[in-house]
Amino acid sequence: MTPLKTRILLADDHAVVRHGLRMVLETQPDLEVVAEAGDGAEAVKLGLRDDVDLAVIDITMPRMTGLAAARELHRRRAQLRILMLSMHENERYLYEALKAGASGYVVKSVADRDLVEACRAAMRGERFLYPGAMTPLIADFLHRARQDIPLRADPLTPREQEVIKLVAEGYTNKQIAETLVISEKTVERHRANILEKLGMRDRVELTRYAIRHGLIEP
Repeated sequence: MTPLKTRILLADDHAVVRHGLRMVLETQPDLEVVAEAGDGAEAVKLGLRDDVDLAVIDITMPRMTGLAAARELHRRRAQLRILMLSMHENERYLYEALKAGASGYVVKSVADRDLVEACRAAMRGERFLYPGAMTPLIADFLHRARQDIPLRADPLTPREQEVIKLVAEGYTNKQIAETLVISEKTVERHRANILEKLGMRDRVELTRYAIRHGLIEP
């Protein structure tokens, strides 16, 4: 049953963006922002709370991407509704968002128009897609979801996704090790495994992969 007032978590690394989204949401009598997060790891922590019904998460954030946070929340608290935010109308990001368990995808530039509707749709158990989003890629995803056909699994582990995100953002092995609290040798092993799994040779190709899969924004 949809609660009388939907309790929302806002996750975006820009405080001014969170403030603007909060203002949009709290003009509605049925929507209430009860928590805010500035990165993906914090979003997971707050999204596991019982007093959060819906998480609105930016796709690209520090420490853990929004997509990684959405996957973790969907795995650990499947009843939580999730919406993804992005600066871009990008079918690959949308595909990855739906695959991560999100109910929809809202483009920030028109959030004042779409966000309220998207929140209500998510709480009704419906998907929200921005206008023009029904590309062949997304249509195939929705067809597979309706037919319960399994999707091709991502070849990378969650830890490898964290490493490739930081590589694409220009971090050195030492900086990655410090950020993830692992050894430099472990970072080197992850990088070698990633290159082998993806059949790639260098950081440029890894960066392109990270952009296509919503780990970083172009």
